[in-house]
Amino acid sequence: MGFAEDLWCPQGHAALIKLQDSELRLMEVMKKWMTQRAKSDREFSVQLHQMSAIVEKLEGSQPGGGLDYISQFNKVGRISLSWNVLVSQTESLSRIMRKHSEDLMVGPLSKLTLLTRDKQQLRKTYGEQWNLLNLELCRVSLDRLKSSYRQLVRDATQAKRKYQEASKDKEREKAKERYIKATLKLHEHHNEYVLSVKAAQVHHQLHYGQSQPALLGALQTLQEEMVLILKEILQEYFDLSSVLHDEVVSVHTEMANALKAIQPQREYENFIQQNRSRGEVPACVEFDGSLLEDAEDLKPEDLKLNELTVEGIQHRLTTVEEELLGLASTLGSQQAIVNQLELDLQNEEGSGNTGQRVYQFSKRNALEDSRQQVVLSMVARARLEAQRRLLADKLETLGSKEAPPIGLDDDRISVTSSNSERDKDHKLLNMDVIVSHLSGLFKPKYTGVYRLDGDGFISVPLLIKHLISSHQTVTKRTDIVLKRPIIKDKWVLEHDDVILGQSIGRGNFGEVFSGRLHSDNTPVAVKACRENLPAEHKNKFLMEARILKQYDHPNIVKLIGVCTQKQPIYIIMELVQGGDFLTFLRTEGHNLKTKMLIKMAENVASGMAYLESKKCIHRDLAARNCLVGEESVVKISDFGMSRQEQDGVYSAAGGMKQIPVKWTAPEALNYGRYTTESDVWSFGVLLWETFSRGVTPYTIPHTLSNQQTRDEVERGYRMPAPNNCPGEIYALMCQCWQYDPRNRPSFRKLKADLYALCQ
Repeated sequence: MGFAEDLWCPQGHAALIKLQDSELRLMEVMKKWMTQRAKSDREFSVQLHQMSAIVEKLEGSQPGGGLDYISQFNKVGRISLSWNVLVSQTESLSRIMRKHSEDLMVGPLSKLTLLTRDKQQLRKTYGEQWNLLNLELCRVSLDRLKSSYRQLVRDATQAKRKYQEASKDKEREKAKERYIKATLKLHEHHNEYVLSVKAAQVHHQLHYGQSQPALLGALQTLQEEMVLILKEILQEYFDLSSVLHDEVVSVHTEMANALKAIQPQREYENFIQQNRSRGEVPACVEFDGSLLEDAEDLKPEDLKLNELTVEGIQHRLTTVEEELLGLASTLGSQQAIVNQLELDLQNEEGSGNTGQRVYQFSKRNALEDSRQQVVLSMVARARLEAQRRLLADKLETLGSKEAPPIGLDDDRISVTSSNSERDKDHKLLNMDVIVSHLSGLFKPKYTGVYRLDGDGFISVPLLIKHLISSHQTVTKRTDIVLKRPIIKDKWVLEHDDVILGQSIGRGNFGEVFSGRLHSDNTPVAVKACRENLPAEHKNKFLMEARILKQYDHPNIVKLIGVCTQKQPIYIIMELVQGGDFLTFLRTEGHNLKTKMLIKMAENVASGMAYLESKKCIHRDLAARNCLVGEESVVKISDFGMSRQEQDGVYSAAGGMKQIPVKWTAPEALNYGRYTTESDVWSFGVLLWETFSRGVTPYTIPHTLSNQQTRDEVERGYRMPAPNNCPGEIYALMCQCWQYDPRNRPSFRKLKADLYALCQ
């Protein structure tokens, strides 16, 4: 696990930038905190010194010397000696506190300032190098070469045709010369394109295989080094600020344990886990085979060697070999710098001086930068070496023989007309013509009929019927023939299609009514959106319909349609008569046997497995958001928070408003990162609700608030098994509540396990 292996994508880069910014902000807070502590110690020292000065002033003003007088008055007691100890130790404490304040300023505070500056420079350097690497990757574009390739193929084809069509000797010679020149340009450009493709392939592979991993690895090394330095600074602060009071000792013991717990090598494991790159490495560039459709005797990824290109290939090989020699010299110098820096750091670490790492960081930064330069040079060397091998191998096939002739296909010359080319031209539909026809079609006509180019009709339906039955073109200027109508979206309903009944509930966006379809009296549930909501909220309201219209599963509530032609907007869904699953558990749960509870949980797992296959993330899976239908079949409902993402990951922005904390996975609460795995966590809570017969989660044995729940879950707490819950079911719950999302089972496996248990 590391930056290079898991954070190579743009999202990983953005997460690293945010990480560095947050660490810089944390260091600024630490600096202000330490500054305030140094100031407090200094002021405390001054107050203690003033106490001693007051004593000296008061005692010096007494006749006969106050302390001597007291000593003579009470020679038996030790009041005088004790008082002297108190005063002298107070002054000693003043000096100690003043020294602590000064040591804090020149020690931890000074080092923290230096480390902050280095951290800022590291962020800047990393960002610049990342942008440079991606700029280099983007520069490896073959679009211009491909465009030129196509043009040269057309030029060569045209020159060949003219050469073949030439009838007079003089014209034939000129055409032949132009044909040869065009062919030379095509072949040379083909070779250049082959070399560029090879270079781009190598660059792409080494960008994701070496350059970028080296940069990310260097960043992780330096980040971990900074964590170690920061640990040393905090340890030094702790050593300077420790005060031996009983009530403070326990606090400092906790601080000491916290400092010991800092492990630079494991500092970023959780961060990497939450922000790991998903998906495959982008596809590597390939030779575009479509370029060869009209080209003759050219092969993809194969240099063309003939009497026209042999000299160019030889020159290119010489150039590449010279570049490799220069690069070898550069690489040697860069490696020498790396070796020297490694030796210097090894000697400094061997000296055994503690607390000096912050002063070595600039040298470590230079070492990682030099290593990155070595990697970049090695990538460039590999790219050139691949081209050199391609060129050398091609010339090696020639040996001592002459380069093959180009071959002009003299025996196959024929004079043809250009009629066939003209026959290939297609009549293009002019958009202006369509707009003109449609805009004028329904305007009143002086003749009282509707027409396009042909006969007129008294109504538009008759005109359309005639065009369909006669198979005539719509207009003479187009080849368009009407064949079949475009069917209206089956989900679109009119408000008059629905008969509203009584209110049966209330959602986030408005009332929920029972109702019936006017056409066949089918009972339905009607979700209404309040008319005064802003447009973005209405769009979120319709999101549930957009998601549900894609799905068809017996354990997912079915969408019937939407009414959007006027206000209020309706979402029409099947009416599930049994009500919500949570209320059902609380009212009927005591009558349900264990097998029935398992069967109902298997219904939910089946529906979620279907959503999992569609890459849909529900985000609000709970018993309250499921409905109980006929024969106690459970259906998943309330898709208002659902999202469908191609990579299976949805990152939420904004605060924690309306998030069901007790049902939500830790990574979703901490990072706003929702996946199918976070739905699995919620399913574990739903299982607990099911077998506790509707008890609210995290209320046994004590009721926890949302914040307490988050804190306890982070510490490893998991809810105990409900009363009379089978051991196999509780084991499934615990699997769903694994902290690492990768260790949680899939819904497909949960469905299979629950199905086996209810047999």
